[in-house]
Amino acid sequence: MKSCEGKNNSIGIFDSGLGGLTVWREMQAAMPHEHFVYVADSKYAPYGNKDSEMVLQRSLCIAETLAQTHQIKALVVACNTATAAAVHHLRETLDIPVIGMEPALKPAVEQSESGIVGILATENTLQSDKFSNLLDAHQHQARILTQPCVGLVEAVEQGELHSRKTKDLLASYVLPLMDEGVDTLVLGCTHYPWFEPIIRELVGDDIAIISTGKAVAKQVQKQTQKQIQPQSKTHKTNKQGQTMFYTTGDAGQVSQLASSLLQSNIVFQSFSTQHSEP
Repeated sequence: MKSCEGKNNSIGIFDSGLGGLTVWREMQAAMPHEHFVYVADSKYAPYGNKDSEMVLQRSLCIAETLAQTHQIKALVVACNTATAAAVHHLRETLDIPVIGMEPALKPAVEQSESGIVGILATENTLQSDKFSNLLDAHQHQARILTQPCVGLVEAVEQGELHSRKTKDLLASYVLPLMDEGVDTLVLGCTHYPWFEPIIRELVGDDIAIISTGKAVAKQVQKQTQKQIQPQSKTHKTNKQGQTMFYTTGDAGQVSQLASSLLQSNIVFQSFSTQHSEP
């Protein structure tokens, strides 16, 4: 699986659905002149309750199509579950930078004054070897409480951000952590920043809420700048970069949801991988 050197001028991003848009908007803000190709694998969303082998195969299929068809120069796996299942395989297979997601546990532990940190994440992320290693590296520095959040990704994908059911679900996950003395919350899924205003209402202004979008944007910027050849620096443009949006689901429905989330007109096109789907 090789990218076409010399033609690659876009950054590829994929997620199971619309959570990765929280990462895309941070990258777009940090790199306004870059071009992006975003893929929402909506047909198979959410990844958080899927078998890891299935998530791996979906990740490989999408990555290969982005590399071969769109000649991307970097790939962002904008999903914690897909990162845990596939990022090592993708790095072995692609000849471009591959940047994954990781719950922002290190900055949360460093920032916490109470020494009690809560992590909201999908079941698959919390059960992964990658997260287990991350937890082992930091659990001696703080008391770390993990909370699997079944149903939150689905709430985003179904456009139910502000429903009573969703708010009650969030409260059932967040408030018990507050009762344990948590002063720092980690949003360990790219879908969860869409809930930050509601979470803030639940926990008040004194609780730190940390996601990884800005950190990932900085890492992508660093990795892509390494690729710039000295002779090409004179060809930098000040034009606004463009983003192409694709989905494996219903393009009209996904476009409507994304436009509502971002408060902007977002149009998704249908995306087909180069190989048969599972």
